[in-house]
Amino acid sequence: MTKLNKDFWEKKYNQEELGWDIGYISTPLKEYIDQLKDKNLKILIPGAGNAYELIYLVEKGFSNVFVIDIAKQPLEHIKRRIPDFPNDQILEGDFFDLELNNFDLILEQTFFCALDPSLRTDYVRKMKQLLKPNGKLTGLLFNFPLTESGPPFGGSLAEYKALFQKHFKIKILETAHNSIKPRADKELFFIFESK
Repeated sequence: MTKLNKDFWEKKYNQEELGWDIGYISTPLKEYIDQLKDKNLKILIPGAGNAYELIYLVEKGFSNVFVIDIAKQPLEHIKRRIPDFPNDQILEGDFFDLELNNFDLILEQTFFCALDPSLRTDYVRKMKQLLKPNGKLTGLLFNFPLTESGPPFGGSLAEYKALFQKHFKIKILETAHNSIKPRADKELFFIFESK
């Protein structure tokens, strides 16, 4: 399998092979953010890419938002798009090395499915570590058979439930009703609460 490291992702951005990048915030995450009332929530967007979620959150008045990506290019894009956004909240590095914690909310959008599936248990543990008690991990997971040829790598509702239920209360895990057309019936919207 190709090593999904910094060089791999930098090359994807440099060659503009951005099949996961829809160019705007996905409808399920937009609608979720729209119902959030507390603008002081401490939020993390891992594997942020061009971070349309961050741009939308800032437009809505959220300021305690952090993004992390292993690739430099999308982070430079964020800095150009939101020049006043604090540099210390735009983090370049490996998600698994992140030392910040106590997040109220972590937004998942195509990050989980981009990781080598062998890292999924580590992902769950790291998410639990990053969240405060009762913090929420929310977003979208792909719902198609797990493949060896990725990213993206798939998975199923049953697999995700088994993977997350030890460390999280599964509040919602269901087919997203408002996915963009190319992803219709291929995404699960979820809200997991840290135990």
